[in-house]
Parts: sequence; structure tokens; C-alpha cells
Amino acid sequence: MNDIEKQLNEEKRRLSTITAPEELEARLKKALHSAPPKRLKRSPLLKLAIISLIFIVATGYQFNALAYYGKKLLGFDEVMSGTLKELNDKGMGQVIEKKTALDDGTDFTINGIITDSNQLVMYYTLSNQKGLDDDTSDLFQPSAITGFLTDSNVESNTFMLSYDGTEIKGTMSFEPVSPFSKKLTLHYWDMNKEQMKEKSISFPYKPNKAMQVELKQKINKTIKVDKGTISFDSITASPTLTVIKGKMNVENFDRVHTSLDGIELIANGSPVQMVGGGYQSALLGSKFDVRFEALPKKLDSLELVVKHFAGYKILGEKIKLDSSKNEPVTIGGKEMIIQEVKLTSEGLEITIATDDDVMLDGVSIETKSGNVPLSTTMNQTEAEQEDGSIMKVRTLLFKSKTEPESLLIEGMHYMKRYDQKIEIPVK
Repeated sequence: MNDIEKQLNEEKRRLSTITAPEELEARLKKALHSAPPKRLKRSPLLKLAIISLIFIVATGYQFNALAYYGKKLLGFDEVMSGTLKELNDKGMGQVIEKKTALDDGTDFTINGIITDSNQLVMYYTLSNQKGLDDDTSDLFQPSAITGFLTDSNVESNTFMLSYDGTEIKGTMSFEPVSPFSKKLTLHYWDMNKEQMKEKSISFPYKPNKAMQVELKQKINKTIKVDKGTISFDSITASPTLTVIKGKMNVENFDRVHTSLDGIELIANGSPVQMVGGGYQSALLGSKFDVRFEALPKKLDSLELVVKHFAGYKILGEKIKLDSSKNEPVTIGGKEMIIQEVKLTSEGLEITIATDDDVMLDGVSIETKSGNVPLSTTMNQTEAEQEDGSIMKVRTLLFKSKTEPESLLIEGMHYMKRYDQKIEIPVK
């Protein structure tokens, strides 16, 4: 063992004795916003983040710029698109072909991996001649990959069931792994007969087959929005992915669930496809990342655009309820339909439909005996309209037994257009 390996082992033992305070622990829930290709199923993007201890060792180690399987992984074309498909077509990555059996007799094979500074992508196969279905993905749940200085959580999963129902081909993304790991271990949950068992499978890792980062630099720019600020910290572009990280202190960010979708990356004048994003809440704001496809090889210009983001508008609306049923009403430039008003054993229920991005604020009803504030919102669903648009339908419950005269709305949260731009130097 050389001196560097001894130092790394000593530092690893020291770090393992450090415990994060309970008040700093948080769960990070992510959801991929990209639309799944036809016949693909995506599992929820779940990620546990406790506290990051960053250990940097200046050893002069570098990733190879190019790495090759020597052959293309077969059977994965339909679960890949864009960057990953191009890399697989070129034969980049590392072949694994490590197999194990699940409790129900299904064979699980790790076919290969592609790694770089942004992620590890695992290609896998589930096969069972007795038959599989989409629910197999719920019975087989990978959670993390570990190794030397590595503890990488799963971030996303895309897979497809074969036409004869006996095989699933998929790709699974994990956080990046350490270039000092020589062996990696996949940890997963295997469910059979209503019992979940935690299992693992190890495989050799060749860090010299990882691909080199192509662009990594600070951004350090802040944009103001209605209810706070968004700070963009850095951009890291690798052959598989482009990741923009930052922090935000936006009071109503979680009131508009599509806020991150409004951030665009423009390379050479054309949008780069977004593939996902997520955030982690904290006491002093939230950390977030937004993920895009790989950048063009020849990069002349790069621009970050906050096209839409969570906004807030003061309304002060007073809507009469006697003749407005099923008639569209415009509030703050958005459409709302009052579908039903009725008294129940629970109280007064008003069912409304609004644009998908709208959340009402400061809602109450006006009655002859006074105003009654909103108690809760129930039964929220989405309904596709004739023009293809989506409206959000939900029922507002008020603790009142009196027929209302008007619906009062103080304001609304919604996706507002900002069109704020940040130039990112590329030369």
C-alpha cells in the first residue's frame, strides 16, 4: 500500500467517526420533470441527503477523456435517448455482466456502467421465464452504491418490459462515485411473500474508464423573484450530463410544483433538453440542482434563463356565487371555473377548477353572518380540457352551515414569466 492509500484510509476512518447533528438531517425528494418516452415507466426519484463531508485530496488524479467498452450494449436502445444513447452507440463505459437471483427466481444482471463526474449510470436486466410485469420494479428497489469514499444514492430509474413479458431492460442513475474506488457494491431491497430483504451485489470498478469533466466553473449570480431570490452557484458539464447547482430563498417555491421547469439552458442559441431537477429544504433556504443533457462538443455561447418561476399576485377578488356556477371567471389573468357549491355534513364545499399552476391564497367566503376562512382543500385531481390543456380540480371546505354570497380571494401563487438571463463565459 503506498503513502497516498494509507492517508486516504486514515482519513476515511476519521470521517466515519463524525456524526451529523439530528437537526441537520433532511430527506431530499426529487422528481424528474422530463416526459417519459412511449412505453417507458419511471420510478419516483428519491434521494436521502444527511450532511456532505467533502474530502479533497490533491493527487493529480485525472479521468480519461475517452473510454470504450469495445462493443455496444445490446437491447437498451428503447430505454435510452439523447446523450446516453450516443455514448452507448460509441461503446463508452465499462462492461460488468454480473448476475444474481432474486427471491422469486428472477435473474438480475448488471450489464454495464457509464461514469463521470456527475453520475454513474447502471444498465441492468431482470429476466424470468415465468413472466414479469411493471410491478416487478416495486419488488426490486436499488437504494445506493457504496465503495471506497463512495456512498451514492439512487436518483432515477427508466425501464421497459419486453413484449413477451419475460424481461425488463433498464437504466438507473446514481450520484457520482469516487475515482479511488476499485470495487463497488449495489445495495437493493428484494421483496418476496410480503417481506423486504436488504441485499447487495459487488462488482469491480475501473475508474480509469470514467469520462472527464468538460466544463466546470462558478456562476455566482443571483436573480430576484416575487417572493425571494435564486442564486446560481456553479455549472458542471460532463459527457453524460450538465448539472447546475445553486441556492434559493423563495417563500412560495413549494406552492408552485413546476417552478424548476421554468429554468432553461441555452447553448449556441438553442435550448438544451432538461432531464430533471430537485431541491433540499434547509433552515436558511434550499439547495437545488437542475439537470440537462450534455453540451455540444463545439461550444460558442452558453446562457442560463429563468423564463418562468414561482410568482405571486395580489388579487382582492370578490366572486358572486349565485350565478357563477360552471362559468369561467378570470382572476389575475388566469381562468377559474366554479363547478359546484353545496352544503354537506362537513360544512360548505365549493369545487373549483383552475389552471394547473395556480394556488389560491387567503381564501374565504362571505355570508350574511360574516366571513368564514378556508378550512382545508380536498380531492385534488387533474382534468384534461378539450383544447388539451390541464386544469386542476379541487374542493374547498369551509366550516359553515350558511349559504354563501361570495368567494373572497386575496391572492394567488402561479408560474410567472421573468425572462431573466445570465451569460456564462465559455472561453
